[in-house]
Amino acid sequence: QVRPAGPAMGSLGRCLARSLFRGQPGLSLPPGPRCYGSAPPELQEKTLVLVKPDAVQRRLVGDVIQRFERRGFKLVAMKLLQADQGLLDKHYQQLRQKPFYPALLTYMTSGPVVAMVWEGYNVVKSTRTMVGDTNSAAAAAGTIRGDFSMHVSRNVVHASDSVETAQREIGFWFQRDELVAWESGDRDFTYGP
Repeated sequence: QVRPAGPAMGSLGRCLARSLFRGQPGLSLPPGPRCYGSAPPELQEKTLVLVKPDAVQRRLVGDVIQRFERRGFKLVAMKLLQADQGLLDKHYQQLRQKPFYPALLTYMTSGPVVAMVWEGYNVVKSTRTMVGDTNSAAAAAGTIRGDFSMHVSRNVVHASDSVETAQREIGFWFQRDELVAWESGDRDFTYGP
């Protein structure tokens, strides 16, 4: 007779044991956390990522998404839209007095944008590292801008620079009910027991 492993087993093992022995009479499941319950708060940090018009035109959306998926972050919202000046004025409020702002508006309204919200542990800081320096000439190889951008004025993506900024920016681009709460089956494989 096969018995589930005891309490010394990690949460991944407990989840596997739960799935193996579910529904078998006479077998008790090992104690421990629910396998598909709500993620702890530290895994629910969110950030906004915009794939800018130059990247959409160059068909780089899939490449950007793939970087985040491979890193282990969870996509909780995404949409393709044509940004208008009102939305961009809110999003770039700290840049509105800069001399380059009219050119930035022209660029950001020149074509569609893909807005995304990614969720995961330390996602804001990790995303900034993945995206790379705003100036593509200074962006390290292996970063999104280092691999895909040629000039600071066409730097492929935007990423929120702090948790507070992310919360504010997500509110500009998405209604609360557009964010999908779902449980990814790979959480233990991504974050460990």
